[in-house]
Formats: sequence, structure tokens, C-alpha cells
Amino acid sequence: MRPLHLEKKGLRGLAIAESFRQNSRKSILSGIVMRRDFVIDGFVFGSTTLDADDATEVILQMYEDLKRPDISYVLISGLIISMYNIIDIKKIHESLKIPIIGVTYHDSEGIEDSIKHHFPDSYESKIKNYQKLGIREKITLHTSSDVFVRKEGCTLHEVKYLLNELTLQGSFPEPLRVAQLLAKSLLQKGLSF
Repeated sequence: MRPLHLEKKGLRGLAIAESFRQNSRKSILSGIVMRRDFVIDGFVFGSTTLDADDATEVILQMYEDLKRPDISYVLISGLIISMYNIIDIKKIHESLKIPIIGVTYHDSEGIEDSIKHHFPDSYESKIKNYQKLGIREKITLHTSSDVFVRKEGCTLHEVKYLLNELTLQGSFPEPLRVAQLLAKSLLQKGLSF
């Protein structure tokens, strides 16, 4: 397991965000390799299936496609993406041996009821995967905005330090903001992967 070396100016992370339309079958995932000093030095793309269970494998493949052993952590905008496609953060951490951080921006009471409503005949496995994620932890950033995180392979103190370094304004860390913009632009252009 590789720890976070927060003192390194050139610390590189892979930030992943998605964009999709409600009537689509697929969601576009974009990944940005960004250094702590905001220099971008890599892109990768993937797609997940709405309502399915392929997000974890797609993210692992995106990491492999980069062929970048210098990536020190993965930052993901949400661990429940593409209409209840739940990312197994523990599996990604065990496979990549680097810290994995899922970031969300709103407090909620949970989504079990929504899963039951959306998957009336097959909700048990989705709820089990959702519960495996564990409880989100709240962080108040130096911008005074709150984010909620789940993490593997690092401490809450390390996550707060890293997110404060990466967030210029509001609640969106810059690598996730850029990844989100790229995914949205690709979706608007009708591109698919």
C-alpha cells in the first residue's frame, strides 16, 4: 500500500467524474491526471451502463489504460453514479494499492428507499453494495463549504488536507471540476466510449 505523500508539490491524482442523460443507456466518465499544483498531465475516458453494476470495473480499466505508476490516489465524484451504479471503493483500493476517495456535496438520509423503488424486483444486491460503502464523513473545507467523503487507504485528516489543497472555491476540488466539465462537454458532443 502506498501512502499519500502530501508534502510533494508534484503529487499526482486521478480524478473521475461522469455525465449522462436520463434517457441514455450509458454515462460518460472522464478522468483527469492532475498534479497538486494544478498541472494537468493526462486524460482517460470510459463509460458505464445506467442502472447496472459495471462502474467499479470501468474505473479499474481507466486506471490501467493510463499506464501511470506515478498516480498516488484516485478521487471520484460520488460513489453511486449512473443511476445506482455503485462503486466498490474497497475493491478499487485493494486492487490499486493507493488511497481512494469518494466525494459528494450534499447531506442525505441514505438511498435505500430510492433503490427499492427503482429496482422493485432486484434491490437486495444493490442495497447490500450500498451498505458496504459505509457512512460518509463530513469535512468543512477552507472555503467554508462542506463535502462528504468515503475513503480507503488514508485518514480523514489526510483527505481534508488534500481537498483543501485542491479546492480553489466552493466545494468542488479543481480536478473533479475539470473532469466534470470534460465529461459534460463530451456528452454534449454526442461522443461515446
